[in-house]
Amino acid sequence: MTSFSFRKTTLCMVLGVTFSGHALAATEIPFWHSMEGELGVEVDSLAKRFNESHPDYKIVPTYKGNYEQSLAAGIAAVRSGKAPAILQVYEVGTATMMASKAIVPVYDVFKNAGIEFDEKQFVPTVAGYYSDANGHLISQPFNSSTPVLYYNKDAFKKAGLNPEQPPKTWQELEKDTAALRKAGMNCGYASGWQGWIQIENFSAWHGLPVATQNNGFDGTDAVLEFNKPVQVRHIEMLQEMNKKGEFTYFGRKDESTAKFYNGDCAITTASSGSLADIRHYAKFNYGVGMMPYDATVPNAPQNAIIGGASLWVMKGKDAGTYKGVAEFMQFLAEPEIAAEWHQKTGYLPITTAAYELTRKQGFYDKNPGADIATRQMLNKPPLSFTKGLRLGNMPQIRTIVDEELESVWTGKKTPQAALDNAVTRGNLLLRRFDQTVKQ
Repeated sequence: MTSFSFRKTTLCMVLGVTFSGHALAATEIPFWHSMEGELGVEVDSLAKRFNESHPDYKIVPTYKGNYEQSLAAGIAAVRSGKAPAILQVYEVGTATMMASKAIVPVYDVFKNAGIEFDEKQFVPTVAGYYSDANGHLISQPFNSSTPVLYYNKDAFKKAGLNPEQPPKTWQELEKDTAALRKAGMNCGYASGWQGWIQIENFSAWHGLPVATQNNGFDGTDAVLEFNKPVQVRHIEMLQEMNKKGEFTYFGRKDESTAKFYNGDCAITTASSGSLADIRHYAKFNYGVGMMPYDATVPNAPQNAIIGGASLWVMKGKDAGTYKGVAEFMQFLAEPEIAAEWHQKTGYLPITTAAYELTRKQGFYDKNPGADIATRQMLNKPPLSFTKGLRLGNMPQIRTIVDEELESVWTGKKTPQAALDNAVTRGNLLLRRFDQTVKQ
């Protein structure tokens, strides 16, 4: 080797370039997600830190719209052969993703990459939602949430209510909203994600199934049954509050959160993951409480079921990409990282170690209410039908529920007629999914 060749080789090694003059590029790993606002900032921060500590890989996070839009974009990308390596999908898309042929189970990704991964590190009630019949993770939990109650302490004080006492029951909430409206609040109570909160979690919180076959976990031949007396009575109460101007409907997604932190609404039920934006934008003292329960229902409350989303690994990538995916998922599950994500966003700690670390750090003592979501999940051991939902075509069923509930708020249908119709229409979609799976 000549002196020049030796110097060139040494320089190339230092600069990280090949003999052809091209830089040694890190393996790019596209990651499509639905985290906007402060949540998106945290996702970008996680990706940046992973990339800095793992120079062979480059996680490229891309916001693809809300959960429905992101899932639709993912499906379209699969069909065109341009799917991302990682796709964030909300919890009601789990059955659809499991039935698809477009994913690589997470436990296989780790096994094939030769990276050890403890599937039992995840909180059981969270992991169970995303596991197969043998207990293996199909997707990795990421941002898991439950609905919680946020309330404006300053507005409570002005209305003569105890600012340290959020309403525990729906009966108390109804009285509080009347007082808040009387004190001048434009909006007493609003709710985000009405199907998830007012039907799915309301049912679980009161020990009621949403569907047969243990909410679909025991078979795709499940039948919806959320049109029973307790659920109907709840929607009737909201209908009456709506007529009196005490409950305001703003939309199908998370519109109520902005109405809350802007100071328009005194109370909202929204995702625990909304805490990041509320903490950032609210200019008033606020508190966090558990979901209200109906005081007339025996043994309530039971336990909450998770919302949020998990990370799915898509087919069609090379071994190097999958190794990088496994490294990134392992990074996200590290106690320090998972604890920080939980603390900054309001989402549940997805691992037991993250919860214990957060507790030891004194976070819950310094931030009252930050543990509400976890306490709701652990309120009572889940019943066979309160561990979650695994129903096919669930995103479309939620749209039907939204349409039918909107017909209640506009006075076009009675709560009973609306829920009956939602069940009938939803069951048609369940039968279609059942037939597709069994073909």
